[in-house]
Amino acid sequence: MNRERLIEGIWERDSTVWTGSDEAQWLGWLDEPLHVEEQLGEIRRYAESLHDAVDAVVLMGMGGSSLAPEVLRQTFGVDWFHVLDTTHPKAIRALEENLDLSRTLFVSSSKSGTTLETRSHTDYFWEKAGKRGELFATVTDPGSELEALARERGFGATFHGEPSIGGRYSALSPFGIVPAVLMGIDAQQLLDRAKEMREACHSGEGNPGYELGSRFGEDWRDGRDKICISDTPGGFGLWAEQLIAESTGKQGKGLVPAPGESPDGPDRQAAAPELPDPAALGAEFFRWEFAIAVAGAYLEINPFDQPDVQAAKDKTNEVLATGQEPDLEPEGSIEELLAQAQERDYACIQAFIEPTPANDRRIAELADRLRSESGLVVTHGYGPRYQHSTGQLHKGGPNTGLFLQLVDDEGDELPIPGKPFGFRRLIRAQAAGDLETLKERGRRVARIRLEDP
Repeated sequence: MNRERLIEGIWERDSTVWTGSDEAQWLGWLDEPLHVEEQLGEIRRYAESLHDAVDAVVLMGMGGSSLAPEVLRQTFGVDWFHVLDTTHPKAIRALEENLDLSRTLFVSSSKSGTTLETRSHTDYFWEKAGKRGELFATVTDPGSELEALARERGFGATFHGEPSIGGRYSALSPFGIVPAVLMGIDAQQLLDRAKEMREACHSGEGNPGYELGSRFGEDWRDGRDKICISDTPGGFGLWAEQLIAESTGKQGKGLVPAPGESPDGPDRQAAAPELPDPAALGAEFFRWEFAIAVAGAYLEINPFDQPDVQAAKDKTNEVLATGQEPDLEPEGSIEELLAQAQERDYACIQAFIEPTPANDRRIAELADRLRSESGLVVTHGYGPRYQHSTGQLHKGGPNTGLFLQLVDDEGDELPIPGKPFGFRRLIRAQAAGDLETLKERGRRVARIRLEDP
């Protein structure tokens, strides 16, 4: 498909640009910078109403509901805004201890309204904060279970997402813009930059989204499937990982996002976010969304579905349904895992451990070891966060990954109101279920403890 036909086809919502299935139903993101602008006044008024009552905000979400807000938080340096996307009991306890629960706003963010982690976080802090509806808000798609729960409990506000936008394409929808406004960011600036990029992505020549996406696709055809994303102060790669991996990693194909990795190598290509100033995030969110839609046409896949994500969730539920403590005994070793490496593979650290600066450093040290001993690209992510981000690629993409699961001591159980299990058993079930799903897909895996590298 030539340049003009591909660009034209995307804007005409022509599903035959990809596979001719349901792609046209998931292109609401093309116009969302215009539509969400209409809600800005309402969002701002709500944020202003909280000024005298709230000192901190906790966003409870996973994947598309959490990664854009986390990049915004890091980019703009908002330290009183917290993104909770872990089920690790120690992390939840540590967050709670640092909050004045009577002056904290809790935002439940889930498109489906049924996300297990988000609903568990919501129920936990609902009890802890004294069941005060004015301290809760939600961002969810119309008609979801979470919307009904918010109405039942008298949440202070509900903001609706656009159903024709998938989670990983939702950065410029209420799932990204509501958190931005709550952080005190000038969301109009973000949207203005996004609209400028949107207009540029209409053009046949000099189209920034097309140029980036076609390069991804052409290089993929040449065997360079690792996208080595330059580091940015705000961690842009954290958001781009989900967009790339979940959109392209299926049918045994896929682009492998590798933030911070060297682009030097026969299976790698460089990608540099263009962020001359923080507000440029608005433009970059749209440019990369358009680029991955273009790349999906090169890979001849549907970039808007996620056929393999549910498998690990189902396996987690199976483990939880037994009522037993999940078994997380070590399996194999680093040496045995790397002995299976082949040219053009990649290594992936899947860390079901407490997210802390100290553990960030330990993961980085482990990544350095894997990199030096194997010569491979190394990716890493915290669990269960990555299950909502790169997990689709791990299960549905090419069988080129070496997966090293990292577990730690989760501490004492932390009950979840209304559930027969707590957060400790939940994160253990998520780790057990994910490793089992990888093994069922014929992936090469190992599990080690954090203290026994």
